[in-house]
Amino acid sequence: MNRYRFMNCLMRLLSIGIWIYSWIWHSVRATPVVVATYNVENFHIRPYGNRPVKSEASRAKVAEVILAIRPDIIAIQEMGELVAFESLQETLRGGGLSLPFREHLGGSDTNIFVAILSRFPILSKYPHTNDGFVLDGRRFHCSRSTIEVVIDVDGRHRLTVLTTHLKSKRPVPFADEAELREQEARILREHVDALMANHSSEPFIVCGDFNDTPASKPIRLLMATGRRALFDPRPAEMGHVIPTGSEPEKEERRITWTHFYPVDDTYSRIDYLLMSRSLRPFWIPEKSYVFAGPNWGEASDHRPVVCTFDFDKN
Repeated sequence: MNRYRFMNCLMRLLSIGIWIYSWIWHSVRATPVVVATYNVENFHIRPYGNRPVKSEASRAKVAEVILAIRPDIIAIQEMGELVAFESLQETLRGGGLSLPFREHLGGSDTNIFVAILSRFPILSKYPHTNDGFVLDGRRFHCSRSTIEVVIDVDGRHRLTVLTTHLKSKRPVPFADEAELREQEARILREHVDALMANHSSEPFIVCGDFNDTPASKPIRLLMATGRRALFDPRPAEMGHVIPTGSEPEKEERRITWTHFYPVDDTYSRIDYLLMSRSLRPFWIPEKSYVFAGPNWGEASDHRPVVCTFDFDKN
């Protein structure tokens, strides 16, 4: 082969390589990123502490719900022990949803855990397992730990996710549950402030079961105001989205509750997926929702909150 033919062949191979690279890169950048948070209600496969075993049918329904959402990243609350977490991960894989990267974290409440599953690599982990506070002269630990992970979304964008499970409204004999939850919200806010101070322009999500409604003091403390404020997308139930820009009273009628409490027969929004202002430009409102599939209650007393992002939107 003479030199001319060799160079011509090399240039053709190089052109093909560039075309393949461009096609792959375009495919990656065109794929939205789906993030969800879900309290899976005592996902135990064997007796664990004072928590009951979750029925096989209920566990299967949790997997069915997650498979319907098909998240790229999902934060989970009330996860069971590690073997239960691994069983859920394997069930999802068997259903065609591979989420190989994970974090599973315990806290002072040793019966339930917080966890994250991700399709994308987790670059770094900052587990907050020993958070505590003083209330009325007594030292307390947060009920559950806080997971903080940095995820490589596409090789060009990083997303930090924080998730936790704040103190429930169930009364306890040693303190006021509302005051405990408020202190835990303050500590979560401290983690947010530290993240903003160290990585002010990088996008992040704060999500989980916060066990209180939007107007409550713990949520207002967490949300903050001004430059420190988090954005609450307030996604609505699928099929009940009222277009943005309609009258305010109609906007408020969107069905946004995430939790059913059978004792009082009440529905509340206590699960949140909050975001930094730097993440908001990538948010896709029309692909964000509260999951409301058939028989959702067979899986959990909570409904997942889902938000979708396009990191090449702007």
